[in-house]
Amino acid sequence: MPKPRPLPAQLGAIFSVREAAQAGVAPSRLRRGDLERPFRGIRAVTALLSATDADTEAEADDEADAEVPPATAEPDPFTLQAEARRDLVRRYAPRLEGSQFISHESAAAMWHAPLPLTWTDAGAPASSSDLTVHVSTFGRGHLIRAEGVSAHRARHRTSRYTHVERIPVADPATTWASLGHLPLVDLVALGDYFCRVWRAGYGRPRAGTPPLSTVARLQAAIDAGRRTGIRRLREAVELIREDSWSPRESAVRCHLVFAGLPEPVLNQDVYDEHGRFVACADLAYPERKVAIEYQGVLHANSYAADVERLARLRAAGWVVIEVTATLLADPRMLVERVSAALRARP
Repeated sequence: MPKPRPLPAQLGAIFSVREAAQAGVAPSRLRRGDLERPFRGIRAVTALLSATDADTEAEADDEADAEVPPATAEPDPFTLQAEARRDLVRRYAPRLEGSQFISHESAAAMWHAPLPLTWTDAGAPASSSDLTVHVSTFGRGHLIRAEGVSAHRARHRTSRYTHVERIPVADPATTWASLGHLPLVDLVALGDYFCRVWRAGYGRPRAGTPPLSTVARLQAAIDAGRRTGIRRLREAVELIREDSWSPRESAVRCHLVFAGLPEPVLNQDVYDEHGRFVACADLAYPERKVAIEYQGVLHANSYAADVERLARLRAAGWVVIEVTATLLADPRMLVERVSAALRARP
């Protein structure tokens, strides 16, 4: 079989059948084996797709309201699933019409926001073939009826969108307010991410970067109209803080507060008696010198630095409680350990 004829360069790696027809591409060319059909009416050039995705991930989107923090370089189930969601969005994007935008979990993924894992019936993290792309439509425009798409109705009073990677995507406040079906702890972690203030401090990254949203904007989004999970959203917005650096830190804080313990300070800079910087504690009770450190899988590359940091805290007289994924999965035990440390430091 002869080699497929080159496609017009302006089509790029992902394009709609309509765009191809307008560029003069024959229908027979769109049936060739070098093109994928991720959605009805969409074609993707197999050989170029992975390279295009990598380039797009690295580019800053000058149309976005705020910079989207880059994804971590070390793959894990959360990162892989988020990348799968973004891949679905990019593949579907050429089919979006003027009244439509990416929303819900798909929008959260485009903002690189933390989401709980979606699981298959077999108990494995869902991959691209198991996930759907969420698309909202304003007004009375037709809702999408297509395999792999979750369609939603949007109202101008309650929904706003901006552009990420030149794709219309629900803005952070709209995205957060649309996810009231999530568990409370996940809603708080999501809100913490959107509202993080990148403060200056010893070794703190990206100081001065504007937050993606604010607590006031999230409150306005849930006040604008009816929402799924409105009671949970109202409870979550009161728990959002501006200094959480990770969803695991957010979860630890929530479990402690839910159990009635005092709320810890987030990312507390610790200095010795001579005013020299010792370390930054993930969560802390400074008056009792109790620090809580989450140790996740992604700490492997900085293991030695973490060991030294915790050693400095202990040498400065701090009690350090290390929280692993196993301990976080048992909130009762987590609370008991922190309670015991606080009782020992009256």
